[in-house]
Amino acid sequence: MQHDVRSGCCHPTAKMAAPRSCALWSYCGRRWSRLMRCCELPGLRSSWPGGPLGARQLSQEKQATETHFGFETVSEEEKGGKVYHVFESVAKKYDVMNDMMSLGIHRIWKDLLLWKMRPFPGTQLLDVAGGTGDIAFRFLNYVRAQHKGKQKRQLRAQQNLSWEEIAKKYQNEEDPLDGSRVVVCDINKEMLKIGKQKAHARGYKAGLAWVLGDAEELPFDDDKFDVYTIAFGIRNVTHIDQALQEAHRVLKPGGRFLCLEFSQVNNPLISRLYDLYSFQVIPVLGEVIAGDWKSYQYLVESIRQFPPQEEFKEMIEDAGFEKVTYESLTSGIVAIHSGFKL
Repeated sequence: MQHDVRSGCCHPTAKMAAPRSCALWSYCGRRWSRLMRCCELPGLRSSWPGGPLGARQLSQEKQATETHFGFETVSEEEKGGKVYHVFESVAKKYDVMNDMMSLGIHRIWKDLLLWKMRPFPGTQLLDVAGGTGDIAFRFLNYVRAQHKGKQKRQLRAQQNLSWEEIAKKYQNEEDPLDGSRVVVCDINKEMLKIGKQKAHARGYKAGLAWVLGDAEELPFDDDKFDVYTIAFGIRNVTHIDQALQEAHRVLKPGGRFLCLEFSQVNNPLISRLYDLYSFQVIPVLGEVIAGDWKSYQYLVESIRQFPPQEEFKEMIEDAGFEKVTYESLTSGIVAIHSGFKL
């Protein structure tokens, strides 16, 4: 039987003998972490391992415990290097492969993420694992479109303006983003390089910054951003719970967490077809288009290792988020999880 990292019950006989014990320990662990958060003193960062500071202390003393890299069992330190190599290898063909693998549907999923976000004027967005800029560019487009719409409504309301006055209002426009900004943070230099090249080619300059950083130890102050997004990135993080705690830390009170990620298909027929396509077609496309079978084999396997919708919802709640919900898209192939820092 394959080792199940999340359940904590790795031996098959242990799993059969004491399933209730495993569930009890899992339940108690979640309740204990929530209790400790509630007991924190105002103004102090907890040093308990469940808190952000404790997570950083643990990260500095990374133990050589085992985790999964796709279906392969590796040490935690080894996984980080392997994942980095995967995205370093696929960076140049990443966007093309996304279109090929999803038949272009990933574009719709990302559009839906922005519509769910509905950023307001002045929104400060942090997009983690967003190296090639897909979410950042959509955010900037959305904010600009909202600003233009607002401007047109204001001009229509002023019936007595002359053509010259209308022209001047457009020419004297100060900030088409209304103070909104997006920071793209990615651990992989090659992915950031591709994103910067795309931004330059498409004319994105204002309101956009690129930062090299680790989702598990974000290089930002507390309470800095209004929205945190991560699209198709969190399943590649070694310590997902730590990344979620960091997301909670850098968000302002009232800030929103949004995650778009592959999830568990809820239709048996579609699930069988999806598995067939994933394991028989996607690695072949990776070899033909990107010259990299192994990386895309890993990406397919990593999807199967990621927690299903309800389990991931509980992990987000354990990190301190409230009002956590999710929406499954395309029969559960992907899901958008949402939570708030209250």
